[in-house]
Amino acid sequence: MDLVRLTSLLPPSVMGGPTSPRPLWSNQGLPFRFQSKNRFSPVAAARASHAASPAELYWKIALPTSPMPGAIRDLINPARSASQEDTDMDEVSTDAVFFLEKDLFPGSKITLHFTRGGACAMVLLRGRADAIPFASEKLPEILTQLSVPAGSRAAEDMRTTLAECEAALLGARDQAKHCVTSLESMVEFAAASLGTRDIRAVSTEVIGTGAAETPRQEYTVEAVKPVVSVSGGNMVTCHGMPYAYAVFGCHTTTATAYAVTLAGADGTRAEALATCHGDAFPGVAEAYERVGVAAGSVPVCHIMPLGDMLWVRN
Repeated sequence: MDLVRLTSLLPPSVMGGPTSPRPLWSNQGLPFRFQSKNRFSPVAAARASHAASPAELYWKIALPTSPMPGAIRDLINPARSASQEDTDMDEVSTDAVFFLEKDLFPGSKITLHFTRGGACAMVLLRGRADAIPFASEKLPEILTQLSVPAGSRAAEDMRTTLAECEAALLGARDQAKHCVTSLESMVEFAAASLGTRDIRAVSTEVIGTGAAETPRQEYTVEAVKPVVSVSGGNMVTCHGMPYAYAVFGCHTTTATAYAVTLAGADGTRAEALATCHGDAFPGVAEAYERVGVAAGSVPVCHIMPLGDMLWVRN
């Protein structure tokens, strides 16, 4: 269901006041500021209110039995996004640690640096997202509409994201893949790919901290459990991509996923997602070199960064 249609059916009191409902983000333009070398953050925060946002209302109705993961909560909380520390996108996109599936067990040690993926900006409602062009040929118009300086690193990152989406470079040829620009389009792609609307999303979460990243340190694995009870079925992974608002590259995968409880040397705790690939999955052939095994010979795993999501059947 379209979020705008959904919220139009709700009484004004549900939306947080007696006046006619307004989305959290204005339809009259999206003011962004260029915080670091290549990252966007919204300037305006949502108005103070304890009422659920339109995105939260959509989630509760579309996925009533599925808790909202932290990765999505961050995207619908512009105040938190605006206050996060500046982060270089080069760092957050390359800090990957690979390990063998057999080495993932309670008591094992792993050195990690939790960082956010590509999507640091706020998620848009479908009506707003669909009103903004999303095509390389429209990039000058997009930059003007979103107040992004032409020729900036931010603009180049957006150009790259558009090109990757248009060239369908997200995943292998036998995978369903799609770039999503709104919460509704992400939910619908995941539901269509998994063949059911009875789905849930999970993400890596650092407990008790709002920081955009954590120090690199050694973590002890306290618990490991499969995300789904039956292996071999499709899942949908959504990776954040650098853009002026939240854009995700989503694709199906047959990887095995684990929920991993971690305890850091400094007391930091995390509930992390580990995905293990048994084939020579595209784009990370170096992973096999790092762990010293032949490509595709044994499952190789990595921890999903903050902000990325995994969709599975309930």
